[in-house]
Amino acid sequence: MNPLKRILKQREQASIKGVYSACTANFTVIESVLRKGKETMTPIVIEATANQVDQYGGYTGMKPSDFADKVKELCEHLNVDFNQIILGGDHLGPLTFTKYHEEKAMKEASELVKQYVLAGFTKIHIDTSMKVASDDVAVPLNPYVMAKRAKILMDVAEEAYQQRLKQYSDAIAPCYMIGSEVPIPGGEQEVVDTLAVTKPEDFLETVAIFSEILGEKHMDNVVAIVVQPGVEFGDNQVFYYDPQAAKSLIEAKHLYPNLVFEGHSTDYQKKEDLRAMVDDHIAILKVGPALTFAYRQALYALDQIEKEIGVTKPSFLREVINQAMMQEPKYWHKYYQGTANELEVKKNFSYSDRIRYYLPFPTVEKAIELLKENINHSTIPLPLIKQWLPKQYDQLVNGRIQCTFDDLVMDVIGEFIDDYIYAIKR
Repeated sequence: MNPLKRILKQREQASIKGVYSACTANFTVIESVLRKGKETMTPIVIEATANQVDQYGGYTGMKPSDFADKVKELCEHLNVDFNQIILGGDHLGPLTFTKYHEEKAMKEASELVKQYVLAGFTKIHIDTSMKVASDDVAVPLNPYVMAKRAKILMDVAEEAYQQRLKQYSDAIAPCYMIGSEVPIPGGEQEVVDTLAVTKPEDFLETVAIFSEILGEKHMDNVVAIVVQPGVEFGDNQVFYYDPQAAKSLIEAKHLYPNLVFEGHSTDYQKKEDLRAMVDDHIAILKVGPALTFAYRQALYALDQIEKEIGVTKPSFLREVINQAMMQEPKYWHKYYQGTANELEVKKNFSYSDRIRYYLPFPTVEKAIELLKENINHSTIPLPLIKQWLPKQYDQLVNGRIQCTFDDLVMDVIGEFIDDYIYAIKR
């Protein structure tokens, strides 16, 4: 059985009540996820998004097979069993091909799904919620159209799995997440006053229509419905989970005991709220920008410490990142509005964490490596750790970590992951 499907099927009786899915292509973050999974003996789900990794390389330059190979290589380095890793594909569908008419968009989306499954990804989020160029802009997208497009992609996925099975006799069959109320990848682009929870009737209609179009065979492999449980974040705001607001939606789910909800954009939720979501059958928690926010937080703290100790050749990491953002503003300028000072704050500290797009830039990577070298080859006064990394100071003086770049960075990211471990493990 697909391991995710097994976890969700056994969640009522087991100590693991759900999973969190790390949606990131940043391998420092992925390393922290792997370390935490090994340490806590919890499921490790690592998910690439359609715009990060696709048949053309996405914005990371990686195809699905490249991403899987890099995760496998990191697992070998950390002595983690790669066969225990659940690889997922997020927002697989026409998301990055909406400029094309339906035939071309679906052909591209089909190739995307095929490559993910052939590369061994077994958690497949089929997202057909967006309009393509041939859809009427004045009319909401018909749920039957979404379902029919989803069936095309699931047929492709099943064919790809049979193809993979010929090469790997132990290949695991994919399972699917579907749904029409899919939050914007990466968080809201504008400040919003309220956030509507998915209506029970809309959830029930989605399940009914998809069941009708997909048929019993495909629906048997659908484990989760993506809904909006009332959680989201933007560059300067977080909507926290309210169990009362989601109560009627949760009650409607009881009609389908074999399904759970998948919650997107759970970044920055309080750990108690994350646990409440899992208890309310939102058993798949997606997190992405919060993890790279944590990485950036660690980098900026170490950059400040580097400035304080006065090294011979400083990295000027924050300045290098900001220079890259100004030279190539396409990854942030649509997301942030405000005065010059407000933009400066948002660029560096926003919940949306658009900085994650700049971390792979060669100039930024070079600066990170120099910062790492400076931290590792300097004697850091403990009061500076206390000032800029107070939680890591406690870990350090109690002998749980060393005063090295890697230990400090991993521990900062690990703080964020700990909230998800608390949510899924009893």
